[in-house]
Amino acid sequence: MARKSASLGTAPISKLLIQQAVPASIGILVMSLNMIVDTIFVGRWLGPLAISAITVVIPVTFFIGAIGLAVGIGGSSVLSRALGANDHPKALKVFGNQITLTFLASGVLAAIGLIFQHQLIEFFGADESFKELALTYYRIVLYGIVMLAMCMMGNNVIRAEGKPKFAMYAMMLPAIGNIFMDWLFIRVFDFGMEGAAWATFVSYAICFAFIFWFFWIKSELRLRWDSLMLDRKIVNEINALSFVTLARQGTIAVLTILLNNVLITQGDALDVASYGIISRMLMFALFPVIGVNQGFLPIAGYNYGARQFDRVRESINTSIKYSGALALFIFAIIMVFPSEIVSIFISNSGDLDAATLANNEEILARTPSALRWVFAATPVIVIQLIGASYFQAVGKAIPALLLSLTKQGFFLIPLLLILPPMMGVFGVWIAFPIADVLSTILTGYFLNKAVRKDLKGE
Repeated sequence: MARKSASLGTAPISKLLIQQAVPASIGILVMSLNMIVDTIFVGRWLGPLAISAITVVIPVTFFIGAIGLAVGIGGSSVLSRALGANDHPKALKVFGNQITLTFLASGVLAAIGLIFQHQLIEFFGADESFKELALTYYRIVLYGIVMLAMCMMGNNVIRAEGKPKFAMYAMMLPAIGNIFMDWLFIRVFDFGMEGAAWATFVSYAICFAFIFWFFWIKSELRLRWDSLMLDRKIVNEINALSFVTLARQGTIAVLTILLNNVLITQGDALDVASYGIISRMLMFALFPVIGVNQGFLPIAGYNYGARQFDRVRESINTSIKYSGALALFIFAIIMVFPSEIVSIFISNSGDLDAATLANNEEILARTPSALRWVFAATPVIVIQLIGASYFQAVGKAIPALLLSLTKQGFFLIPLLLILPPMMGVFGVWIAFPIADVLSTILTGYFLNKAVRKDLKGE
């Protein structure tokens, strides 16, 4: 019986990209919709300071969860190429090592995060106005963060097997569960910030249960216990590529910490809440672009491993074309309806106290303009995303790492250190499109050079 993954090397690229990208996009949509609804519930029922609290917790939960994402994406690049070369024993060993690495690394970091919770919350930018809210959310969410890391890893392995629908389900089920639990714990049971945190914990558990079921019942990767034993050569190969994603996600975590602290210094807690809304929109609005990027990775990796370079070139061009059209549409929506988007996150209900109502009005006054600036360069970012992913898909760790860090690390962080002292909070928002344009130019240059050199023919 032919393996499902073999279709990555034979089916038409456009059809494959749609098959891979649509489920990935739907999964990301539901997952990001979960984050959006979570923020809406918190903002409308608990107030904007609760959004600020969640925003400052994101860096640590994001980074520990990114351990699984990094091992998943990096290891799946190795796994895709092993499947493309018909080396099934290696694929099994890679997957087993991914499980062990993710469990050990995320578990150690979760323990450290709980031990130093007070110091970390302050470091992440919480001030006295919402520190206790942040600690409440942080502690509960960290109890389940190892499950999130395992889910992020497993989801990428499922996609590398050529089974994107199951990867989509793995993101949809916990997202739907979290939305329901938010309503139950916050609105019905009135658990406040603890309710928001326990809803997130339950969503991690749902995802972990589904991932476990898939690999026990549906996967073609039938593990043996010896597959879980770390192999130095495979670990080094996984880590070389995982480090690309981990460095990128780690840089995003550092960026978020810097943003929170700059916004508190140059503005106040409501500016942190504004960024909390904008960051959710970055994930939500760009879901189809990210989905195309996720769909591109296994296609490019498999065909590069099979030395079908014409198909790799076609996958690059098709991915840029599709994601570019989607990004242009997203840009238009953000530019036309920023106030309407922001108003979804706040409430003017008479049940709220005067201070919360005043804060909500201030959020509505500040955030729409900031949202427009952050999304101003959206139509061009697809080249940066696909370009960086190409190098990762074909196993070129160093170029993938450097290009993945261009926007956040090489441009955005320095701009945030330079512009806000001169321009105040506006300097934060204008830094985003400048970084987007600069990173796109740089990535486009290296992608074009690599394609001309490495994909000459069979």
